[in-house]
Formats: sequence, C-alpha cells, structure tokens
Amino acid sequence: MIEIKAKLVRADSAIYATGERVECLIEFTHKVFADEQPPSNRNANEAGLENLAWASAQLHCYRKTSYSTPTADKTQELTELIGRTALDAVTQAPGEVIVATKPKILFCDLKLQPGETKIYFFNEFVPRDGPPTYRGHDIRYFYKITIATQRVKSKVQTLAVPIRVLPIPIIARPDELPVTVETNEELAPTNPFLEKREISELEISWHHLKNVTARRAPKFYRISNKRGFVGRFCLFKPAYKLGEDIVGSLDFDGCQVRCVQFSVKLQQQELPIRPQPPQALQSQSSVGDDASSIQSFDMASIASGVAVDSLHRSATSGSAREKDTPEPTGKLSTISNTHQVCYATQQTQVVVPIPLHVTPTFRTDLVDVKWRLHFEFVTSTMMDFGGPNPESGELKAPAEMPVETMVWNLPVTIYAANPLQIYNPNQTFNLLIK
Repeated sequence: MIEIKAKLVRADSAIYATGERVECLIEFTHKVFADEQPPSNRNANEAGLENLAWASAQLHCYRKTSYSTPTADKTQELTELIGRTALDAVTQAPGEVIVATKPKILFCDLKLQPGETKIYFFNEFVPRDGPPTYRGHDIRYFYKITIATQRVKSKVQTLAVPIRVLPIPIIARPDELPVTVETNEELAPTNPFLEKREISELEISWHHLKNVTARRAPKFYRISNKRGFVGRFCLFKPAYKLGEDIVGSLDFDGCQVRCVQFSVKLQQQELPIRPQPPQALQSQSSVGDDASSIQSFDMASIASGVAVDSLHRSATSGSAREKDTPEPTGKLSTISNTHQVCYATQQTQVVVPIPLHVTPTFRTDLVDVKWRLHFEFVTSTMMDFGGPNPESGELKAPAEMPVETMVWNLPVTIYAANPLQIYNPNQTFNLLIK
C-alpha cells in the first residue's frame, strides 16, 4: 500500500495572490502494517517493492456555473496548452477547467522499499490572468493542485489540494515600469555593498495597491428627499482592503427632516455578463478593455485617484438616479450591517467591518462582482422631541410619529489584502493506493 501526503509549505495560510508562487511538499510512502512479515531474502525483498510508473502535479482553476457558455474554443485552447498526453482534469472535478498550468513530472519508475519514503517539491506561479476564488449564487471559481500518479498495470489516482486565490489588479502599462524603477535607483543613495535585485511585477502591484487603499480622499454626499434636507454623509476613502473597517460620519446639523434611525449594510453584487460574439470581443480588446481578465488599472490612474473616483461619479450623481432604465442589481448578499437610533443626534459615525473571507472586487467574461453600502433611513417631519410633562417638567415622548423610509446605495471598491495577514492554517491531504 502506498500513501501520498501533500502539504503546502506556507503553513499559516493556504491563500495566495495571483502571480505568487505556490509551494507544496509531496510525500510518497510504502506503508507496512504490523501483521505483515518483512521479506527474508533478496527475491522476497524484490517482491515486496512498490513500483509507481509516474507522478505529475499541476495547478487547475475550475469554473462551475449555471450560465450557458460556449466551451468549444476554450477546450481546444486548453488541449493545445496542456498537451494530449497530460491528465484530463475535466473528469477529475465537477467543473470546467478554464486555467491550467503545464504539468510538472515528479518522477518516472519509482520503486519503494517497505517503509521507505520519498519527498518531492512542487512549485508553480498562480496565473496573473486567472479569476479569484469565488463562491457565488450562479457561478463558482476554485483552484486545486492536482497530483496524479499511476501504479504499474493500474488506473490513474489523483489527489487534489485546494487553495484560495486573491486577485491583484494588473498594471495596464508595463512599459512605464522600468522608467520608474530606474528613476528611483538614480535618486536613491548608492551603496556598493548592497546587491541590486530586480523588482517583480507583483511587488510593484502590491506597492501601488497599498497607495490606493491608504490614500485618504474624503467625499461628502448630501442626503435629501422630497421633504427636504436630511443630512450629510462623509466617506473618508472609497477603496478598502479585506479586514479593514469602512468608516464614515453622518452630520444632521441644519436638517429640515429629522432622521429617526438608519441602517447600513455592506452588500456584494453579482452581476451576470451576457456572452458576446467574437467580433464584439475583438473590438473591445482593440480598445483595451479586456473583460475576461481581472479588473486592471494603470499607473496614471493610481497616482491621480481616477481608478476609484470614476466609480462614484456615475453611481451617485443626480443624472444616474433620473435615468428611465433602472440600474441592474443582480444577486445581492449582505455581509455585514450596522444600525443606529439617531433621533436626537446631531452627528454620529458609521463603522462597517469587511470580513477576511469574502472575495474582493473583480470582473471576468461571465460575472462582475461589485460592492456597495446600502443605506436605509427612517425619517420624520416631526422636529420637536415632544411636549413637556406638566407633572415632572421633563419632555414626554410622542405616542405616534409619522415616518417615511428612503434608500440610498453608495458603491465602494474592495481590494485584496496580503495573504500572509490572513490566518487560515492548511491541513495535510493524503491518498491511499491499495
């Protein structure tokens, strides 16, 4: 009996970013039980050997959806990429393979003595153009490291190691990267004792992603209904990372309509994208909008803040609310919420946490995942707190209060956090071949 064990080298977190290297240790052991007698001579020793013909490992991204998708072109492309002699991963998992790395051969013709163990090291880069791990209403994306082996005169056995992948936006202008790096090196003091190393594209993406999420750009929104002015909401920044808190403030000073209570919900939108003909896709790719990849941004947009500000102009302007065609909402999922009673409050703050287990904002050829803050205000035209109590002199609350409810949606952008900051210990996956 042969036991296969697989464990990721990163023990504290089985989470990786697109473009990051995945490392895994794969162990093959010839198991011997106590009731089995060890071989006494050479012929018996050779008879007790376990022989594996080959073993390979590769990374697959699967898609499971209820949408109707043309899979003929994608299947042919994967066949050319992987090769006809590679393992057919489509039959190994309930889903369609959309991204696959080239298989890496671990060994050929491995012979194991009773109790002997062989350990192999597998590493692979997560493709930058792949989707993140996502479990939605109508579509799912998930990644697995597929380890396949075959004993002589036996069928192929597979072991799958699941991992979580977070999206890192791709910089749309790679030609400007060397100029920026050279400029930084010229301005920095030179040290002859330090070795120069090349800065990878992933490091540059992490650097600019930190700048986007750390930039404070307060935006003020005036909240009104048909009765008059309700209040003013201030959002300190429009872009956040996983694990952060969305912090804002509400100012009811000078209001014409009093806000009795309000609730704020952090909602995830799953918007389906209809498949387009190849001619339309080619025209979009010529313009530079690649809908099949993760949402990208260029360095100029990062520096000026256009990448995150353009989302707010279209969704919060008055012209957007007055359109005849309603904006599609898709499938909604409420992740976290907060509620406050603020009848006699002039100013308060709003804190909505972003969990670490959710999927950041991304876009593929079939789905567009966005985030928004859903506000629900309960307003009243009764501005007084009530009449004074003649006995005690204190204010007496009114027995009835006319109220109205108004709803407002504010889009926000959520980016991925550093995978090392998310604690998600991985386990050892094993497979027994009898």
